[in-house]
Amino acid sequence: MKAHISILFLFFVFTCFAQNHKHTSNGELLYPNIPGYTTLKTDLHQHTVFSDGKVWPTIRVHEALRDGLDVISLTEHLEYQPHATDIPHPDRNRSFELAIAEAKDHDLLIVHGSEITRRAPMGHSNALFIKDANPLLHPKDSVKPFVEAKKQGAFVFWNHPNWSAQSPTGNPNYSQFHKDRVANNELHGIEVINSGYYDKESLELALKENLVIMGTSDIHGLIDWDYTEKGNSRPITLVFAKEKSEKGLKEALFNGRTVAVFNSLFVGKEEFLKPLIKASITIENVHYEGKTQILALTLKNNSSSDLQFLNKMNYSFYGESPLFTVPAKGELVLKVKTLEILKKLDLKLEAIEAFIAPDKNPIIDWEIKVE
Repeated sequence: MKAHISILFLFFVFTCFAQNHKHTSNGELLYPNIPGYTTLKTDLHQHTVFSDGKVWPTIRVHEALRDGLDVISLTEHLEYQPHATDIPHPDRNRSFELAIAEAKDHDLLIVHGSEITRRAPMGHSNALFIKDANPLLHPKDSVKPFVEAKKQGAFVFWNHPNWSAQSPTGNPNYSQFHKDRVANNELHGIEVINSGYYDKESLELALKENLVIMGTSDIHGLIDWDYTEKGNSRPITLVFAKEKSEKGLKEALFNGRTVAVFNSLFVGKEEFLKPLIKASITIENVHYEGKTQILALTLKNNSSSDLQFLNKMNYSFYGESPLFTVPAKGELVLKVKTLEILKKLDLKLEAIEAFIAPDKNPIIDWEIKVE
């Protein structure tokens, strides 16, 4: 009897331990790898009480683990410190140190970053992969922080360039300051999605000036409050790396292999966005129905985003609108009126909520063999 009770007790303890250490949830973000690369899910613009955020750095780590992210960066404002009276910290590296300590037993990369905060027209910029945040603190000089970031090998991107506090028009103000930073290799990327807001003019600028396309949550409160309870996922940047490591991430960012994602919205260069959408759909159970010329196929969505498509084939659908959605982590049976028995079908669909340029959607092709 005692042995039986002991076994039950150990089972109870083990179960509780396992539950307490399960970090991912049903809302875990899933996106497939693309040929030749590992897809890293990143959120590289976040805040805590060590600048103007509302949570301790450990919370950011656990949110990221729950969402199944691969990489985060706590990019505290260097100059803007509204909690300094209650949380004085002359060392601007403290937030990063706390996050690193919390994540040490987990498969989550914490990238050392900071936000350089300036008024218009310079605006705000995040510097990633820095070694020490303190030398970047130059409140009265706008150029020196970028020079120091470059010295430390940082990847720097322009935050919310369409923010009306920086540009009254709501469009990015690509000033001479920004042009000089790009020319000096001190500015490398630009947010096209920030806090769930997509700006097509920022995408246009990114493509014109060859700036890396970024999407971030810019979270200050809780992810649950600002996103989940409103029915949204956090905005992220998918980075296509050769390996999951800080070195692999840095190489991929400097080479512009990214796609910004928010809910069902995808924004990126065609060479990365098309293979991502294609890899997100698996086609199964291809067959003709009975003695008809109606070809049925199951489209399975391997991503956390609803994927909306428009038919671009010469064939029409049976029982389905030409505009349709394959639900996130779900599937849809598509029926194609081929008018004859085919040995293969070239499925051609336009990805409606994916943008490779302002107002331009990619067309994705699948070559399907018919048994």
